[in-house]
Amino acid sequence: MTNPADARRRRFIAAPAMAALAAATPWHAASAQETTPARLQRSLGRSGRMVPAIGMGTWLTFDVGDDALEREQRRQVLQRFFAAGGGMIDSSPMYGSAERVVGDLLPGLSHEGRLVAATKVWTPLTGLGPGQLERSLQEWRIARFDVLLVHNLLNWRAHLKLLRRAKDEGRARLIGVSTSHGSRHDDVERILRSEPIDVLQITYNLADMRAEALLALAAERGIAVVVNRPFDGGRLFDAVGRRAPPPWAAEAGCATWPALFLKWIVSNPAVSCAIPATRQPAHMDENMAAGLGALPDAATRRRMQSLVAAS
Repeated sequence: MTNPADARRRRFIAAPAMAALAAATPWHAASAQETTPARLQRSLGRSGRMVPAIGMGTWLTFDVGDDALEREQRRQVLQRFFAAGGGMIDSSPMYGSAERVVGDLLPGLSHEGRLVAATKVWTPLTGLGPGQLERSLQEWRIARFDVLLVHNLLNWRAHLKLLRRAKDEGRARLIGVSTSHGSRHDDVERILRSEPIDVLQITYNLADMRAEALLALAAERGIAVVVNRPFDGGRLFDAVGRRAPPPWAAEAGCATWPALFLKWIVSNPAVSCAIPATRQPAHMDENMAAGLGALPDAATRRRMQSLVAAS
């Protein structure tokens, strides 16, 4: 299945960005020996664990089953992700065969000490949660998830108990909840204020800024924020059309629209990681380039917002 954001990028992006540079292990501070420009690393909330600010999602893009040609393309996507210093890969049982495809491809790639494995529990039935978690561990071929979330708040009260047990048993490092498309923000606020979670995954992009107050609340409480739908499902590419990024975007290191969209997100200090999804190796290069070089200051962020709002 074609990712909508990839389809739009094929129409609107002509030149690939420069290949990104390798980074240090995501669980430690960046090495002083790292080649400049340094890859942006962010803390996963109060855990203090460091992760590259640009990760990757697998929704739609990795649900390819056993198709050999499609799997080879995804292998190249993963290869470029890790070669560019990538860390967090996010998936879910909701995403069809994505977890199995990722788990099958990872052993053939070099990623020692860099993988930040993130998935979710997604079932309305409390009793099915433990078995779903076990299947996810088996499909990823790992013993522990770095990040484990309740997907889209589905039966979140019951599943948070499962996630806490998994954390206590060493099968998850950090736990939390996810939501998307701007939904259930009242519930998210209630959870942030009352539940001992480590991570919030939420939608936030230049076309949908409704989560900003929740991002600030998460930062206040030491909760990491992972951003999904950073391109608004590809609609941001529709908004800018075939135009090149404006010359002033280069001041923030934005040679392409993906870099501009992603740098706007990760320049919010509350954001730990953005997880764009792609099926195209060249698009992975463009995404990862957003984790290099300078970030836009407050004035430049406002200019980016105005640019998209006027489109």
